[in-house]
Amino acid sequence: MARKKYLVEKRNILNDIIVREFTLQEVRLFSIYLGLINARDLSTRVVRFPLAWFYRIMDLQPVRIDYLETITHDLLTKIVRIPTATGGYSQFQLFKKCTVDMDKDDQWYFELDAHDDALPLMFDYKRDYFTYELWNVLNLDSVNQFRMYEILKQYERCGERVIAVTDLKALLGIGDKEYAQWNNFRLRVLNACQKALKEKTDICYTYEPCSRGGRGGKIQSLRFVIVKNGNYVNQLNLDEFLGTNIIENVKKEVVSEPETEIYELGFVKETLTDREKQSILQAADGDVLIVKNAYDMAKQQGSIDSLTAWLIAMVKKIRNGEITPPVKVKGDIRQSRFVNFQQRNIDFAELERLEREALMTAAAVEE
Repeated sequence: MARKKYLVEKRNILNDIIVREFTLQEVRLFSIYLGLINARDLSTRVVRFPLAWFYRIMDLQPVRIDYLETITHDLLTKIVRIPTATGGYSQFQLFKKCTVDMDKDDQWYFELDAHDDALPLMFDYKRDYFTYELWNVLNLDSVNQFRMYEILKQYERCGERVIAVTDLKALLGIGDKEYAQWNNFRLRVLNACQKALKEKTDICYTYEPCSRGGRGGKIQSLRFVIVKNGNYVNQLNLDEFLGTNIIENVKKEVVSEPETEIYELGFVKETLTDREKQSILQAADGDVLIVKNAYDMAKQQGSIDSLTAWLIAMVKKIRNGEITPPVKVKGDIRQSRFVNFQQRNIDFAELERLEREALMTAAAVEE
């Protein structure tokens, strides 16, 4: 049977929007939305699919309806900023309505509708846009990889793109103080994305410094050479990504989360949102002792960029028997233990990447 192709059409101006507040799951959902609508038919603006699809897209296990509310609320707070010709700007929501409900057949569904002001960015345009098949982004593991693909795919026909490093970081959603050292940015962003796109998408690239300036010859811009890639590992079709078994097993009621309440994580002194605590508990299957063991290990390690992501990855290792607590970390406990995660929007699908980064910089762990 022929595989159905889902084509994403995206206006250039929409591709230039800063995505700093978007998680991997949210940019994935937006691309799936663009792949399901017909950009030439405004009546397709409302997209509905089984709630089980939404779980898969957002990397969730079935959860309570009140927990879903926090996720859909976040979607409705995504703001688009469009610069004007006179130097000003216009801001509006990307989406205006999310619905989670049962249909007439008592099946749970998720429904999404774009904001009226955003419709000109998604419908009835005739120029200044690019297209790609949806499968290219479904198997990517981080916002950086996802956005790098779109940023370069837009210029595929040109064969190259020259861009300032500051502009590239902004388009990738990287904060001003993140990856401040060139080697970190080169290894963890440019090279990591280069490897991911070559393995999983229809384009690949090389890059080189294009201009330098300031004291020490700091790299200011990059030149990317973009070519078609025929050596990707697999085309992950949307139907395959969602999984037929998931689609067939859409439940008629939302499953509750582990009975453990988040107040039992009171031993965590750092500021975490309720959503982050729920995610940690969910990864531990409600076992507070596992979370405490992982947290004690984190206090010994220190210098963790994302405490939530690190804890989720570690409790999974403990549950899977890869690590048997208690463990000791070589070296003294650091006084400044955790950095740079005040009220961050954690991109939970990037856990493996974050875990690898944390382990690369961590002290050696032994039983």
